Amino acid sequence: MIRNLSKNSIVCVLIPVVGVAAALAGCNTKTPAPPGATASKPVAPQAKPVQKQLSSALTLSPPPVNQFDFSNKKDPFKPFVAVKAEPSASEARGRWALKDAIPIHRFDVTQFTLIGVVTGDRENRAMVVDPNHKGYVLKVGMTIGKNEGRVTSITTSGVEVLEQFRDDNGKVRKERIRLTLPRKQ
Repeated sequence: MIRNLSKNSIVCVLIPVVGVAAALAGCNTKTPAPPGATASKPVAPQAKPVQKQLSSALTLSPPPVNQFDFSNKKDPFKPFVAVKAEPSASEARGRWALKDAIPIHRFDVTQFTLIGVVTGDRENRAMVVDPNHKGYVLKVGMTIGKNEGRVTSITTSGVEVLEQFRDDNGKVRKERIRLTLPRKQ
């Protein structure tokens, strides 16, 4: 049968046949594996062993584990001044914190010396000096002394302070202390 065909016709027949054969050979059709068989993974080519790098430099030993010791150093993030937390439970605690903060509450009322009284249209004011010779101006209603004595009145003759404190039996005691101007000599 091939004898009767010309060379051109043979080439025309063979080219499509070869093309179809090449296309079928290039197709990667997977056939389902039987249920008992395991799929084999493609094997990666083995890596060639890497030759160690040779160097003429000296090799150093690793540094010690605790190379830096900061236990005796000051913390740079810690504030310089320690701020006391103000108690928020009661007003009395706030008074005690304020008492320690103001120098006028460090001394007893009897240790203050009255050095002057200013009377005016609105309210009277008085000036007292503590044992350290620091002066304070008082108005009616201010507190003074260790027991938080309250200034009740300021007159031309002196200052009256009312102290309330608990005695040894736990009873609240009230004591009126009068600061008078020193007499002229």
